[in-house]
Order: sequence, then C-alpha cells, then structure tokens
Amino acid sequence: MRIVVDTNVVISGTFFKGNPRRVVEAIIKSEVDAYATTDIVDEYQGVVRRIIERGVGTFDGSGFIRFIADLNLIESFTEVSVCRDPDDNKFISCAIDAEALYIVSGDKDLLDLKEYEGIQMITAADFVEKYLK
Repeated sequence: MRIVVDTNVVISGTFFKGNPRRVVEAIIKSEVDAYATTDIVDEYQGVVRRIIERGVGTFDGSGFIRFIADLNLIESFTEVSVCRDPDDNKFISCAIDAEALYIVSGDKDLLDLKEYEGIQMITAADFVEKYLK
C-alpha cells in the first residue's frame, strides 16, 4: 500500500508514542510503502531540528534516520492548489505522482478535504485501526 505521511505524523511518531509512532514503525518495517519528495524530507528534517532545539519529547534519532532511509523518494511534477494552507499542496502533489491511496495526517487543512482525486486523507489513528492491527 502506498502512502504519503504529513510532517505532523512524522514528528509525533519520532518524538512521542501512540498511533503516529505505529505509522512510522510500519514504514521502517516495510509494512507499507511511504513516498516523499526532497521538499517534503527537507520539511521533516527542519521541523525535527526545531523541536530538538526546544527540547520537547524524546528524540528517536536512529528511528528517524531509518524512517528517512525507507522512504521512496520521487520527483513530483503535478501541481495542485487545493489546500487552505498552500504548504500542504506538496503532500497532495506527491501522493498523485506516487499513485498513493492515502495521505496520513493530523492536519485539519488536509483532513477537511477528505479525498482528492481518489486519495483519501486519513488520521494516524484511523490508518492504524484499519490497516495496521
């Protein structure tokens, strides 16, 4: 199954436990195939740096490195402008070009879309409940 993971799920899964951690672990264990672009990975890394500087949570550095290594990096050519937050459009573009079924997110701007061109926006909790039992 192909998915794209929004930054908030990656950060929550890297610094905290719960459903976001389960999604990150599923990617590391190759239970699902996650796709990203270099722009998305740059965002993940930038937010991780800022959180480390703030000293919030417990950083699983080796898990984060394994997560990044297990991503399928693609170039995204599709341009969309459908999100209230323009920064979120890159996740939809990536999902379209990766032919992903889901964007796993905790971002209200993405989740409110519910679906775009057959790609479902789903929370980490719902994704874990439906696919990672």
